[in-house]
Amino acid sequence: QVQLVESGGGFVQAGGSLRLSCAASGRTFRSSTMAWFRQAPGKEREFVGRINWNGGMTADSVKGRFTISRDNAKNTVDLQMNSLKPEDTAVYYCAADLTREGGYRYWGQGTQVTVSS
Repeated sequence: QVQLVESGGGFVQAGGSLRLSCAASGRTFRSSTMAWFRQAPGKEREFVGRINWNGGMTADSVKGRFTISRDNAKNTVDLQMNSLKPEDTAVYYCAADLTREGGYRYWGQGTQVTVSS
């Protein structure tokens, strides 16, 4: 059974940093795309960034502040978030295994990030 478990969320003041981690189990995602999404209250889920064999990229809304990385040996993907803003407040989700239709086959349960002004 494949599981993605996020950790590292919490409460931080604006300008602070957090590092989220997503641990995958049940299969290896070494050759798969892994990604982070977020969903704020009352808003649609938003793409944050993804990483594959060719490297990582982030959405314009977080570019220069967030960095995505992975450790294939540990089967994990991390999201380093710096210079956090109140508008970054959301539940952050890890996703894995990009399909040809553009969706992700596996999702974590999410971790809450709250940024105070």
